[in-house]
Amino acid sequence: MLLTYLYGLQDVFMFNKRIKIRELLNQPADGREVTVMGWVRTFRNNQFIALNDGSTNTNIQVVLELGKFDDVLLKRLTTSSSIKVVGHIIPSQGKGQQMEIKAAHVEILGDADAEKYPLQPKKHSLEFLREIAHLRFRTNTFGSVFRVRHALAFAIHRFFHEKGFVYMHTPVITASDAEGAGEMFRVSTLPLDNPPRKEDGTIDFSQDFFGKATNLTVSGQLEGELAATALGEIYTFGPTFRAENSNTTRHLAEFWMVEPEMAFYDLEDNMNLAEEFIRYIIRFVLENNREDLDFLAQRLDEEEKQLPMDKRSDMGLIQKLEFVVNNRFERITYTEAIDILLQSPAYKKKKFQYDVKWGIDMQSEHERYLVEKHFQKPVIVTNYPKDIKAFYMRQNDDGKTVAAMDILAPGIGEIVGGSQREERFDRLTGRMLEMNIPADELWWYLDTRRFGTVPHAGFGLGFERIVLFVTGMGNIRDVIAFPRTPKNAEF
Repeated sequence: MLLTYLYGLQDVFMFNKRIKIRELLNQPADGREVTVMGWVRTFRNNQFIALNDGSTNTNIQVVLELGKFDDVLLKRLTTSSSIKVVGHIIPSQGKGQQMEIKAAHVEILGDADAEKYPLQPKKHSLEFLREIAHLRFRTNTFGSVFRVRHALAFAIHRFFHEKGFVYMHTPVITASDAEGAGEMFRVSTLPLDNPPRKEDGTIDFSQDFFGKATNLTVSGQLEGELAATALGEIYTFGPTFRAENSNTTRHLAEFWMVEPEMAFYDLEDNMNLAEEFIRYIIRFVLENNREDLDFLAQRLDEEEKQLPMDKRSDMGLIQKLEFVVNNRFERITYTEAIDILLQSPAYKKKKFQYDVKWGIDMQSEHERYLVEKHFQKPVIVTNYPKDIKAFYMRQNDDGKTVAAMDILAPGIGEIVGGSQREERFDRLTGRMLEMNIPADELWWYLDTRRFGTVPHAGFGLGFERIVLFVTGMGNIRDVIAFPRTPKNAEF
């Protein structure tokens, strides 16, 4: 009896009995008393508050009866001050909204100095908002971007769960370089000013925390393969790091990767899964985040009106996403892709900045030409030259190419990279020797080829790149909360 009584008291005195604005806007304006909390977007005429709580871009209007509220409280109702409102929902008398809250009680939860607050109710440039990334979530643009980002992350987990995949957490700190590129961030507890050294003058990492040189991971793939060759189908979804001094709109030093690995898969299976996966997560957002996508589509349309006609997209954002969902991806070989580029008007008129010939690592301009100009849809390119791909990719019988595949998307270029993995022990070790990959340091990886090797495949999806594609934003720094780029680790 006492326990029941105490639970009853908790319900009576509970502070947070609020309803979210997104939920409230879908209910009838039937005079019920409700509690809402949020941040003041605007306050005008000492009477009308536009209140937002982050659940939607749409504000709820709170109406204060003139003369009912203290002048001291009214002066504290500044942009971005946080408040609690108790009132009744009624049909709106004004334009722009169907309901409003007639306030009975208003409580200030947190003040905001109107003169110092940097986000005034006006349009701000994306460059300025990056400088105050800790506050940019409060804008409509970034509210939509990060709700879409969340939905995509949720859809990724749901897709693989429905497929029976096992979610693996692979190490963030590793002693291996999965890509063999060497662009890694060192992890060490040794003193920077005077590290211990060997007789030959090199740093003695045996005295470091892990007893060897370690780095932040560039990929969870190699560890993912270990799990896939026991559990069948797994995926990783976590942060990865590249110490690449690249200041482009498509690169970050810290980003998130989705990396499934599947035993008993070949290249065709891999492509089929990747295409189904991309369609699934985009469809999920179209069905569940339409309000945010419509806002972002309108934003993109207004932005493109400032561009010359030849720089504008042929499709609006929603049209582009629906096109991807409803159409099969084009599939071509690398050799066919190079032939198309060589025959293109862009190449013949010398409009490409980078040269085109068999054996090159295609640049973004080449990838975007194939997707946006030639096929006008996402493209899967297969069978790349082995000399531009990683050691673990399965070598084709021609001796020149590997069973790799990249998915190219409009506006971005490469969005997915994957391959069938080299399951043959002798071919793998031979390739490692050619590329100076130390086999003794990857003994554990080679064990999967020694003990019950199987055909297997996998791919990596740069999460920020799919968010970039779905939101229509132009810079990858605007789809991750706190971007890490060269010379920038603020917040």
